[in-house]
Amino acid sequence: MAVVFQKTPVLTDDPFHYCPGCGHGIVHRLVAEVIEELGIQEKCAGVAPVGCAVFMYNYMNVDMYEAAHGRAPAVATGFKRVHPDKYIFTYQGDGDLASIGTAEIVHAAHRGEKITTIFINNAIYGMTGGQMAPTTLVGQVTTTSPYGRQKEHCGEPIRIAEMLSTINGSAYIARCALNNAANIRKTKAAIKKAFQMQIEGKGFSLVEVLSPCPTNWGKSPAESMDWLQDNMIPYYPLGTFKEV
Repeated sequence: MAVVFQKTPVLTDDPFHYCPGCGHGIVHRLVAEVIEELGIQEKCAGVAPVGCAVFMYNYMNVDMYEAAHGRAPAVATGFKRVHPDKYIFTYQGDGDLASIGTAEIVHAAHRGEKITTIFINNAIYGMTGGQMAPTTLVGQVTTTSPYGRQKEHCGEPIRIAEMLSTINGSAYIARCALNNAANIRKTKAAIKKAFQMQIEGKGFSLVEVLSPCPTNWGKSPAESMDWLQDNMIPYYPLGTFKEV
């Protein structure tokens, strides 16, 4: 019998620990498939800091680093400076990258570090209890904004892709989503482009992925996909913001 489809060998056989409907498993697979297709598995490493993806090392058949909360770009910078012929990616959530790690990601981009960042934006702190994140939408209810985020008190949600696209050291900045099959295919293409930018030595690249968090949003997996489409995409428009 002919084999028409199988799991990429860049993923281990360990089952994911994520909640039903979480987008992390989808993106893990996309990253793994891209690494396989580019033929860089033996020359690739990843960095997963604190967050829901903290156990990513269990799932990827590449070398993985653990970083302190928000510090993945610094760890990746060290790896790339020591091993310029190898390929490194960071895998970070919004609470990690857009809050405690804002300085690290901004200055990595300013320096034009030849690293690839996968940024999962689910508009909330996932692992630590569903608190409001810098990406939480105005009016969105979280454990620390039980009446909804107030613009007058907290400001508006930060748009990371737009901000980093203004930095000269950025080579490729894009935003994608996981709300349907077409957008998942576009997400994979963006991740592949981001790795290709690193392979070609062009500079810093980041792919922001709008992802559902059913548990902390208090919704079913199907409802979460609808909420993402109806609420997140209008505020966080999809597309390529920079490509050199």
